Amino acid sequence: MRKEEVTRMDFTYDSNKIALYHSDNNLLAEVTFPAVDHYTVNINHTYVDDSLRGQGVAGQLMEAVAKQLRSENKKAILTCSYAVKWFEKHPEYNDLVK
Repeated sequence: MRKEEVTRMDFTYDSNKIALYHSDNNLLAEVTFPAVDHYTVNINHTYVDDSLRGQGVAGQLMEAVAKQLRSENKKAILTCSYAVKWFEKHPEYNDLVK
């Protein structure tokens, strides 16, 4: 998969995980955010398969989780090191961080 082909991801959305699967159902990328309480999640894990690294997939996952949190009026605790760095670089989402 070339970089220009990775423009729109067909993410699978669950209540505490957003993922990307290959057509053979193998996991290619994911971000997990288990609930801490009714209004808070913990973004605790981001994974991108080697075949997709360097193509902005992790950033797309973070943006997707940020939009989902905003739509659900939830906040996030960040224990995933990538999430911490991503939110630092995207101050427009600071209101989502607890």
